[in-house]
Amino acid sequence: MLVWLAEYLVKFYSGFHVFSYLTFRAIISLLTALCIALWTGPAFIRWLQKLQIGQVIRDDGPQSHFSKSGTPTMGGLIILLSIFISVVIWANPANPYVWSVLFILVGYGFIGFIDDYRKVVRKNARGLSPRWKYFWQSILALLLSFFLYSIGKNTSATQLVVPFFKEIMPQLGLLYILLAYFVIVGTSNAVNLTDGLDGLAIMPTVLVAAGLALVAWATGNINFAHYLHIPYLRHAGELVVVCTAIVGAGLGFLWFNTYPAQVFMGDVGSLALGGILGTIAVLLRQEFLLIIMGGVFVIETLSVILQVGSFKLRGERIFRMAPIHHHFELKGWPEPRVIVRFWIVSLMFVLIALATLKVR
Repeated sequence: MLVWLAEYLVKFYSGFHVFSYLTFRAIISLLTALCIALWTGPAFIRWLQKLQIGQVIRDDGPQSHFSKSGTPTMGGLIILLSIFISVVIWANPANPYVWSVLFILVGYGFIGFIDDYRKVVRKNARGLSPRWKYFWQSILALLLSFFLYSIGKNTSATQLVVPFFKEIMPQLGLLYILLAYFVIVGTSNAVNLTDGLDGLAIMPTVLVAAGLALVAWATGNINFAHYLHIPYLRHAGELVVVCTAIVGAGLGFLWFNTYPAQVFMGDVGSLALGGILGTIAVLLRQEFLLIIMGGVFVIETLSVILQVGSFKLRGERIFRMAPIHHHFELKGWPEPRVIVRFWIVSLMFVLIALATLKVR
């Protein structure tokens, strides 16, 4: 919103022109989200404790997690509030990509809120029925996919970008809707599965968002887009502001979520964060790049699929417990060791993904 205000005020004082610089707004967006999270976090945690909104621990989980029962959850509201306020203040409100991301942020956040509410109020660790959770995720993802297809039909906004091949960018047509749907819903659930240890999901989210910020900046710059042989998308630049807001809000939340956690993000945070990462990747036409960047999320999801498939087909488990971070816990790794090593792996995946942009 301040972009419009600055455009008016620059008539009276040229210094307001600084608000037109994307890099400036991206940095301030990060700092704004970070400060909001740090400022609201303590009061929000006290409020959750007062309402006795504590985490319900699965009875089939690692025994070391039983001591976490009662730790305030739904802390993802801190993240969502920080991102939303920062983006509304610093992003250009005339940009359709910005509102597309906020649509998923709010929508998926609401689905996660209902899921968390059922867990903490009804004391049911399963929360919202997976069928209904998936149904509403699908509805929102399809609505957005149809909208994006309608405004970008037969342009670079609906091309498929394939890593390592600079000349292969086919038009997807209606397949764009299907791909966007699977990426948004799949990423949302992948981050949700990863959110099982203190700080495990939020730091990879921050790293992926930082990587996507660089991609968004290049995609929205016609010179760099042509140099890297990726589609130039004129609306993509504003996604840098969104990505840095995610980074700031994530780091602010990590202040309270680091081991031992004072608060958990809950599904209200994990579903929304995964959804907006998937949405940003779709908007940037970098679905394959997201798979590489979010390698930790992919591994966590595959571990669950393999575990369930193996047990149903062979009656045997591959891992001691899935998702795979629980497997390492049961092998005797201390929780902080699992968390930090997953962070390191996540950073490696992000760097590898960024390197592929030049190897084309």
